[in-house]
Amino acid sequence: MSEVRKDYIEGFGGTRLAVHTMGTGRPLLLLHGLFSSAQVNWIKYGNAQILAGAGFEVIMPDLRAHGESEAPHDPALYPEDVLVEDLKRLVAELGLADYDLGGFSLGSRTSVRGVLAGLAPRKLVLGGMGLSGLAGWARRSAHFVDAIDRFGTIERGDKAFVAQAFMKTMKVDRIAARLLLGSVDDTPPEAIAGVPMPTLCVCGADDQDNGSAPDLAEALPDGHYAEVPGNHMSSVTFKEMGRAMAEFLLA
Repeated sequence: MSEVRKDYIEGFGGTRLAVHTMGTGRPLLLLHGLFSSAQVNWIKYGNAQILAGAGFEVIMPDLRAHGESEAPHDPALYPEDVLVEDLKRLVAELGLADYDLGGFSLGSRTSVRGVLAGLAPRKLVLGGMGLSGLAGWARRSAHFVDAIDRFGTIERGDKAFVAQAFMKTMKVDRIAARLLLGSVDDTPPEAIAGVPMPTLCVCGADDQDNGSAPDLAEALPDGHYAEVPGNHMSSVTFKEMGRAMAEFLLA
């Protein structure tokens, strides 16, 4: 297995962000999902290793308020699209000009908004994301804010129980996470036309959490769809995710 290297960069407002890197070769930036981390989303279940083995330098930041990155409690450090600002700073800090970009769930939202804000990766990968998921963030965010506000009291069978359990497992800083949720914007369907590069929508067969991935692929100017096993929580645990990404990026 390739060694995982760790470094830190300064994001917006001087927030210290951990960046995990595996492999050598063509740069591939991968952003994890909400309440997760680079370790859990990409490294733990072997998908980063698959991509590194395919000839990529896989660069995986922990988003602010996640993983080994700082989780400030100052609301001023969570302006609109702060994750996009962090992403732009990472691209600039690493001096990336010719690279690929991908994400899962919140990481997919951030990747799309990064492209709309001027980033120009050669290819884009959107994991666990559908068309309505990009536009319907307010509803999705409200679900997670509710889980944070009722944390510790949510019983099994409640729709927020899985989110509570994952926050417990990941030891999420709920104050910082709540602030971060308020910084993420919707991306309306008409904006999708501004994503010109070849884009893979890869999604679990049982994952409808963010709407239809095939519909998103159809709406994109150069969209492609790949189905992998699992639901929104489990699809990243299957190596089919990494294999589908590698096949698309190498084509």
